[in-house]
Amino acid sequence: MAAYISANAGTFIAIIILVLIVALIIVSLIRDKKKGNSSCGCGCSNCAMAGACHKPVKKQ
Repeated sequence: MAAYISANAGTFIAIIILVLIVALIIVSLIRDKKKGNSSCGCGCSNCAMAGACHKPVKKQ
């Protein structure tokens, strides 16, 4: 078992790094969504899908 791990250590390290990068991207997207930022990077005033991305703001 140790010989298999040592023979494929580079592959394991690459997979771990890729999983960490994907996890950081997902965390960043979730934080942006909670803050109300859109993922497209543009404003929602001219977006046709603005109603689908964000909850409507209740005016009092």
